[in-house]
Parts: sequence; C-alpha cells; structure tokens
Amino acid sequence: MNDNASGAGGTKRNGKGMTRILVLADTHIPRSAHDLPHEIYDVLDDIDMIFHAGDFVEKEIYEKLAKLKPLKAVYGNMDSRQVTENLNQKEIVQVGRFRIGLIHGYGVPRDIIDTVRGEFRDVHAIVFGHSHEAINMTKEGILFFNPGSPTDKVFAAYNSYGILEVTDTKIEGKIVKL
Repeated sequence: MNDNASGAGGTKRNGKGMTRILVLADTHIPRSAHDLPHEIYDVLDDIDMIFHAGDFVEKEIYEKLAKLKPLKAVYGNMDSRQVTENLNQKEIVQVGRFRIGLIHGYGVPRDIIDTVRGEFRDVHAIVFGHSHEAINMTKEGILFFNPGSPTDKVFAAYNSYGILEVTDTKIEGKIVKL
C-alpha cells in the first residue's frame, strides 16, 4: 500500500510551484461514519496529493483515497490487520526540499507533541493524528500538524481536516473546520 522513504515533487499551481496536500487522520470508517464528509471530496480538484496519519480502521477507505490522488499513509492503533500489514508505522515523505514525518502517534494526548517529535530527526514538519484534536503549531522550527478527525469528535470540539501548502521556500498548514 505504501512505500518507505517516498518522495513527491511540486505541481505548478498558478505558476507558484506550490504543492497542496489534503491531510486526514482518524477517519474511523466505518465505525464513526459510512464515508468522509462531502466537503473533503469537494476540495480534491485543488489538491495534488493526500496524507493520512492513520486510523482508517478498514482498508476500503484507504483504497478509495488511493484512487483519487497519490496517497502517503501510515497505520494507527485502531486499524485492522488488513491495513497494518500493508502500511508502515511511520514514514518520511520528501515534498520539494522539505522532509515531512508522517506518523499516527500514541500515548496520552497531552504528551503527543513530544511523543511524535521523538520519532523523527532532521524533518521540517511532522504530520500526526491519534488525539483527534487539530493542531497547527511550530515548535523549535518544526511544524507540528494534526488535522483532527473529519468524522469523530470524541476528544475534540469540532470535526476537521487539514491542508498543507508547500512551496520552494515554506511549508504552511491550515485547519479546516467542518
């Protein structure tokens, strides 16, 4: 399902050389919903690739996303064996000149930033899930980005997903509330 040490080039959008990445995590399909919210499918025309930080739960949503756009993904603690046997626990994805760590995360939510930071060296950003709470912050020069969950509000006040915009000079995250 996924390749280790993978890369992605930039797509020229409006001549700016920007790569736009849809970021998902904790979709929990079919346990929390039958499918993703339609708003996520609506943005796909403006997206170059998809990151999923684990907890698909079943392989069908992975397969569906992989048919829509190039997909980089890792497994989470709630994923079925059909998912975990085909994905890695963590990845580093090269997008332009930026190295982005991708991991689900584990442990208590209050420690999640330190937990995921300990899993990577020499990255510019870390995309993660697990807590279901959206996070978009820079700490010690690293972007920590959790898109939240588009389907499950068990630990969060709202459902959300994320967009990463990568240019030749910067990487920025945006949280989109549903």
